[in-house]
Amino acid sequence: MTHSAANSTNTRVLDASDRDDRRLADAIEKTFAQCFAQDYRTELVGGALEPLYEPASSAQPARLLYREDFPASALHEVAHWCVAGEARRQRVDFGYPYIAGPRSADQQATFFALELRTQSLEKQFAQAAGLDFLPSADNLQADLNGFGGDIVAYEPQLLDWLAKPAGARARRFIQGLESTFGTRGEEGAPQTQRPERHVGGNDSPFRGPDVD
Repeated sequence: MTHSAANSTNTRVLDASDRDDRRLADAIEKTFAQCFAQDYRTELVGGALEPLYEPASSAQPARLLYREDFPASALHEVAHWCVAGEARRQRVDFGYPYIAGPRSADQQATFFALELRTQSLEKQFAQAAGLDFLPSADNLQADLNGFGGDIVAYEPQLLDWLAKPAGARARRFIQGLESTFGTRGEEGAPQTQRPERHVGGNDSPFRGPDVD
């Protein structure tokens, strides 16, 4: 059963040390709704077996589906949405194909290259929510050590992107998460572990370059 995002007038700060995934995911959904429902006619919806983006139609808003009640999956899919330009947001799953595992070494290297900005942004979202971040290979056989280092090394470029107009939606969501979880200006925020069944916390599809 899906869990639709809804606007909320409750301004109570959520304690991010609460490790109930459904409660955390609900807070992320509500934050997304507060940030984007009106201006972008888009909902963040949990409870899906697999993540998927459905563009808006005349009858309903766009829907960004994330897996089950996993907070990490919600943050990862929001990162994809924030990176996708307007043209990409008019297409199912942003117009990108899914390449399932097992993948060749070259395919996995391409996956890591194409996921670099998205997962770097997901890490920023996780920090804003006071949650742990684990990179994802979407492939149980892949080595994540090098990719984790690439994400750290990419941070200056990501911060530069966030400061530009293209990063405006991501900046708004970071600020919303900081308000919801009470993490603004704090260091060493509480962390929550993702379930082992949820590889890297997001099970992201193999999508193409993060451009229009």
